[in-house]
Amino acid sequence: MTGMPPTAMALLAEMASLAGCQRAEGYACITARREHGASSVEIPQPQFAILLEGRKQVRTAHQSLTFVPGDILLITQRCRIDVVNTPDPQTGRYLSAIVPLCTEVLAAARTLWSEALPTAGAALARQALGDHATVLRSWRQSLQDGHYSEARLALATLVLAWCRQGHGNLLLPHAPTLGEQIRDRIAAEPARDWQSRDVEAHFALSGATLRRRLAAEATSLRQLLTEARLAHGMQLLYTTDLPLKTVAARAGYRSAASFSKRFAEQYGLAPTDI
Repeated sequence: MTGMPPTAMALLAEMASLAGCQRAEGYACITARREHGASSVEIPQPQFAILLEGRKQVRTAHQSLTFVPGDILLITQRCRIDVVNTPDPQTGRYLSAIVPLCTEVLAAARTLWSEALPTAGAALARQALGDHATVLRSWRQSLQDGHYSEARLALATLVLAWCRQGHGNLLLPHAPTLGEQIRDRIAAEPARDWQSRDVEAHFALSGATLRRRLAAEATSLRQLLTEARLAHGMQLLYTTDLPLKTVAARAGYRSAASFSKRFAEQYGLAPTDI
């Protein structure tokens, strides 16, 4: 980052202050001290990540992109990614701010959009932090002041700008599959002792129909339960200092050893690598 212009360095410093913001809402700051990667990470909704320190490599079945400080990773739709996060060699730290584009933000953008729908665009895109400095500073200040309606409006403004660049996926409502709906329902209560009958009752399906429909999506209730719980565990590992045993319990596992084994099988890294 030594060759970065002073104005860009100042903007990065402002965004990095999100890590210490006392009125944090709706975003998470991800930090790491050593390189690590994870495979098949499901991103359940559109979001963007501001890379603040280090390097990030992201790959889907169709795209492969690398990000450095001053870049924004834009994810325009629900998808699975492989990711590698590498700390900065000078500071020894990786740092990024992950900002989900919630339902309210996307709904506001759809309401404000009065033109023909843009092209859908790719699932992943690179944006320059400096191109959106004014709106991002407004968002950051609204968070600091606790003005969350204004913060969401700033995010909706970003969505509109990105849609004008051809990222229309952000304005196209995604009809979730049955498996995605079940995964999201489990994710809301990952520590619950979920049984098939609970899901059957919630979605008004017989056990046979549930199994048949999930099989058609090449998944199963057991797989969805595992994915939802491990994703919750990953979020806790990145965003809290909770002991591994506590993370495992909150993710619905009775032991840290069982959680660690499943986590490594799913993502290709151990929880202690985060």
